[in-house]
Amino acid sequence: MGRDPRRDLLAGLTVAIVALPLALGFGVSSGLGAEAGLATAVVAGALAAVFGGSNLQASGPTGAMTVVLVPIVARYGPGGVLAVGLLAGLMLIALALARAGRYMRYVPAPVVEGFTLGIACVIALQQVPNALGVAKPEGEKILLVTWRAIEAFVKSPDWTALALTGAVAAVMLLGARWRPTVPFSILAVTGATVAAQVGHLRARPIGDLPAGLPAPSLAFLDPGALGSLLAPAVAVAALAALESLLSASVADGMTVGPKHDPDRELFGQGLANLAAPLFGGVPATGAIARTAVNVRTGACSRLASLTHAVILAVIVFAAAPLVSRIPLAALAGVLIATAIRMVETASLRAMARATRSDAAVLVLTAVATLALDLVYAVVLGLLVAGALALRAVAGQARLHRVPLAADLPDGHRDEDHGHSAEDHAPLAEHIVAYRIDGPLFFAAAHRFLLELSEVADVRVVILRMSRVSTIDATGALALKDAVTELNRRGITVLASGIRPGQLRVLASVGTLDMLHPHDHDHPTMPEALAAARAHLRGTGLPAVPVQPAPAPAITEESSR
Repeated sequence: MGRDPRRDLLAGLTVAIVALPLALGFGVSSGLGAEAGLATAVVAGALAAVFGGSNLQASGPTGAMTVVLVPIVARYGPGGVLAVGLLAGLMLIALALARAGRYMRYVPAPVVEGFTLGIACVIALQQVPNALGVAKPEGEKILLVTWRAIEAFVKSPDWTALALTGAVAAVMLLGARWRPTVPFSILAVTGATVAAQVGHLRARPIGDLPAGLPAPSLAFLDPGALGSLLAPAVAVAALAALESLLSASVADGMTVGPKHDPDRELFGQGLANLAAPLFGGVPATGAIARTAVNVRTGACSRLASLTHAVILAVIVFAAAPLVSRIPLAALAGVLIATAIRMVETASLRAMARATRSDAAVLVLTAVATLALDLVYAVVLGLLVAGALALRAVAGQARLHRVPLAADLPDGHRDEDHGHSAEDHAPLAEHIVAYRIDGPLFFAAAHRFLLELSEVADVRVVILRMSRVSTIDATGALALKDAVTELNRRGITVLASGIRPGQLRVLASVGTLDMLHPHDHDHPTMPEALAAARAHLRGTGLPAVPVQPAPAPAITEESSR
């Protein structure tokens, strides 16, 4: 997408209109007041726009962060919140310098899609009180607050607010289909405001705004209290990083332009959170609602996000009386339309049809975002996605019985073994070979233990391990238990094709010591077969397996 300053300026203006009531509301909800929310939106929004890693991210106070800040205010007071924001900013910069942002690439697509769907539902539900023209009920759970708002509306309906909300949302949604480049959000909000004023409609406006920003100061900082603030600062930094990077990822998915730089985004958010407390602002993150509005209204570069912060600063100093007349119901319509447009139905259908695991992770993340909060939802989604991925990987592990040359037609040469049927026919009933395919780790190890332990009526078991993709200590210990059981029954165990890194793991837990003395590992299967044949000839092919002598300890160096 090419640069278009006019589109960026219009997008920035639209985002500023949407961000204004959010900044005021989140400031009040946090306990520091509306002026704190505005200071955050202006200062943090500008710095994150300039130094952040996303061209489309709009930053400021958010609902998820407010939930974290409320108990901090109750315990440490407003000064404690400002100090926590300062420490969180330092931590975010440290994460950026450590290049920790790249690990966001490992968040599965179903988690991101589920997060997007869930946060879109949350954004829409948050607007229900304003859309119905009722005061926001008390409570932290969005579903409960929504239900109480509906109950209040049923008792005393306010059709004016509902009509304004519906009209603004309809104009935005239908207008976007007709002329995507036209900023219908501005037109709709302006029209709703004029209608409310001219028609003397009973629609609650934004209300009085504070004028100006305080002078920067570090008076809130108490060095003696910093130690006790480290734990809440870690929580704030983790949420800021998570929400900002997920928001940037969602923005990437809503456009075909350049993708964000996660480490630079962490750096920009760190600077923003360092500066915001100096002006009395609360901790900030990338804001999905404002970012979505930014993208949907045609933003092409970071100029749009910077413009949104500048316009908010102008509003704080000069235009507060005008903006104070905008009906809250009109802004509710803007956010409801934005939430609807955030949901990519084609992408959701594709994800749901991919696999049942992907569909389950998507639904779980969305429901958890709605019922719990963003942090819990993403963590839960990651845990479930990781568990399902481990199950899928473990399911790829297989134990196959490898046919020896004696099982082949006469004269046929086994490509794996390099020996003819005649070479092994006398020994076939005494030797069995198994090939392990895939990972041998904690999620799949015990299944191998059970299968190997059931081997019977043979003298030698050869384990072909060249296709083992990975092995951990649990897998090595399970293999050791299986070999021990086979040794106890007089069955000698050889191995072929163990990789150097896996050899180290097997040696560290003593598995190599349980294999046949002095020739426990062989580079190729033919060599392992030759060793098995030599072993059987040395034992004289006894009719009943005998208990072998304990194998001497074998060092890693000698095992090669």
